[in-house]
Amino acid sequence: MIFTRTGIPDVIIIEPKLHGDDRGYFIETFRQDKLDEFLGFKINFIQDNESKSDRGVLRGLHYQLAPAAQTKLVRVIQGSVLDIAVDIRKGSSTFGQYVAIELSAKNKKQLLIPRGFAHGFVVLEDDTVFAYKVDNYYSPENDRGIAFDDAVLGIDWGVNTSNSQLSQKDKVQPLLQQLGVENLFDFNVNYYD
Repeated sequence: MIFTRTGIPDVIIIEPKLHGDDRGYFIETFRQDKLDEFLGFKINFIQDNESKSDRGVLRGLHYQLAPAAQTKLVRVIQGSVLDIAVDIRKGSSTFGQYVAIELSAKNKKQLLIPRGFAHGFVVLEDDTVFAYKVDNYYSPENDRGIAFDDAVLGIDWGVNTSNSQLSQKDKVQPLLQQLGVENLFDFNVNYYD
C-alpha cells in the first residue's frame, strides 16, 4: 500500500497494490498493521457502511462531534465520486480548506478522513457503490453538517450542483460561519484519546 499525505497532511490517500493477470485482479483493501505503522497510532474501525447512488447525487457535508467523532476510510467499489474532506478544526492553519479527490472503481484509491473534518461526495456515474469504515457508531445527537455550497468554503464539486440530488437534511445545513464554536473541533485537542 502507498500512503500519501495531501495538501492537508492529516487527510491521507491510500493506494492498494493491484495484483492482476488475465484472470482478473486481487488487492488488499485494508491492512491495520500498515495503517498503524504509517500513522504512528491505532485507529480502531468498528463498522463498515455502503451506499449506492446514481450520477448527480450529492451527500454531505457531514460530521459527528466528540465523543462520537468519526474517522472514515472511504472508497468506491463501483462507479466514481468526487470526495471532499473539509478541515473544521479551529486553530488549524488549514481551517476551512478542503481536499478533493476522485475515487473510483478504476483507480482503487481510498481516502482517510480523520476526526475534525466534514465529509461529502458527489456521484459521477450511475450505479456507484461507495463503501467506508468508521471508528465510531452513528450518534443522532452528535450529528452535524455544513452547507455543501457555502461560498466561504468555495468547494469546486466538479459538476453543476444546481442539478444535484440532495437529502432534505442536506438542503438546509448551516454555513460554516453560522456554526458556534461548540459545533467545531479544536486543533489542539487529541480526539483519539
